[in-house]
Amino acid sequence: MWLGRHRWLPVLLQGSLTLRRLGPARTWGGCRGQMAETFSTGAEAPSELKAPAQQNGDASGDARGELPAGSRKPVGWGVEPAREDGKQTPLSEEQASVAASGPGKRKKRRDATRERVVPPPKKRRAGVSFGDEHFTETSYYFEGGLRKVRPYYFDFQTYCKGRWVGHSLLHVFSTEFRAQPLSYYEAAVRAGRLHLNEEPVQDLSIMLKDNDFLRNRVHRHEPPVTAEPIRLLAENEDVVVVDKPSSIPVHPCGRFRHNTVIFILGKEHQLKELHPLHRLDRLTSGVLMFAKTAAVSERIHEQVRDRQLEKEYVCRVEGEFPTEEVTCKEPILVVSYKVGVCRVDTRGKPCETVFQRLSYNGHSSVVRCRPLTGRTHQIRVHLQFLGHPILNDPIYNSVAWGPSRGRGGHIPKTDEELLRDLVAEHQAKQSLDVLDLCEGDLPPGLIDSTAPSSEVGKDHIEELAASAQKMDGEVEATPQDLDTMTLAPGKAAETDVVNQEIDPLCAECRLVRQDPLPQDLVMFLHALCYKGPGFEYFSPMPAWAQDDWQED
Repeated sequence: MWLGRHRWLPVLLQGSLTLRRLGPARTWGGCRGQMAETFSTGAEAPSELKAPAQQNGDASGDARGELPAGSRKPVGWGVEPAREDGKQTPLSEEQASVAASGPGKRKKRRDATRERVVPPPKKRRAGVSFGDEHFTETSYYFEGGLRKVRPYYFDFQTYCKGRWVGHSLLHVFSTEFRAQPLSYYEAAVRAGRLHLNEEPVQDLSIMLKDNDFLRNRVHRHEPPVTAEPIRLLAENEDVVVVDKPSSIPVHPCGRFRHNTVIFILGKEHQLKELHPLHRLDRLTSGVLMFAKTAAVSERIHEQVRDRQLEKEYVCRVEGEFPTEEVTCKEPILVVSYKVGVCRVDTRGKPCETVFQRLSYNGHSSVVRCRPLTGRTHQIRVHLQFLGHPILNDPIYNSVAWGPSRGRGGHIPKTDEELLRDLVAEHQAKQSLDVLDLCEGDLPPGLIDSTAPSSEVGKDHIEELAASAQKMDGEVEATPQDLDTMTLAPGKAAETDVVNQEIDPLCAECRLVRQDPLPQDLVMFLHALCYKGPGFEYFSPMPAWAQDDWQED
């Protein structure tokens, strides 16, 4: 008969019923054989022999995981206790399943493994959810025609990405978060600014697991944008329409958070929970629409998918644009998503833009543009291909494209060389923000080794970590209210004012950056009109598009 995974043979020896176990087939030198063991189950068995319920294993306790003789297996692990009539009780399906799996395959208890436990992920609210707790993180001030954000503390939060699982924090920071040297992250650990599952990180060598939650407190600086106000063009129960100035991103991205249209509308116009219906490049100005509810957003996006909406732009380009209508259908390929550069290429996506000249002043032309598709930088790339790039386009009218500046798709260099030259040009001008980049975003091949660095020595980092830890102990600064910082008890006499604009660990605090001129933040591309079923919104023609405008 079979009990568990072994076969037993009943044998009557000297008046006692004995079961002889026929063990699993084994091989020695290619020959197969069976091993047999016996134990007594009769009432008259010698006292030193145990009942099957007590001894149901291999007396030798071999490597297969059976218990040694005299030890007790849990009831139900293969055989139940013998009944009074000497017969074995049949196994239940669950018991049989456990028995078939074998004792060596039992699952280990979590507490026995002593592995780090990862809590389940938190539920996230879908959609745009910026509120007062975000808007009060810091404040604006205006200087030299620029809108500036006071530096503030901010918690970057993220769940562990799939590609990070099984790697250490040290590896992740060194490969994907190069904005700071590794010595900074080591100092941040000592200052208690790095958290894993809301527990302070003690060692960067800790291995990441799925659903790990990372939080890193940083001292954040935002680039300045134009001080030109955001003008409301229309507002009703469904939508908000604004005239976006150049240089301001639509929503938080990269180094921009408070210097964005979403945050400015929330902080200064009390317009919250808005849903962008389309996007404009940061350097593009003009009509920008937001839905007030998710239902309105979905309805208008459905119209976008059905191509029921029309957009019209105006721009000022190099040279004398043809008087007749020009249609460009060249496909566009993304060269780099990181740097944000595209070019005409047969491998790209199909595009179509219709152009019509409005005026010419002897040096440059004002052109109306109607994009029939919505590719990234479509108008700018098509104008470059036609040999009439936007007059002050910092990317597509750059010398980095070669002598012809990309006219006719002629680019005498590889994509890697193009990206390197573009980055080098803007790095020299301290204008990487034009590419929506900072030095830490650049891959090693694009970094200019001659550019000034904010990295400090490891010995000095130790000193800064101690200072940061002392500051964090004296000051209570939460993400919900970082505009002012509360002194810890007993510290008020030492300091009257706590300035959160300076942080010991912040590399940006040690740099002196030259502010851009307000005119350098304007690109001559403007969204003039946006219309669809039942609505049509216009913004005024910008000053640079007027007939009497003169170049500096």
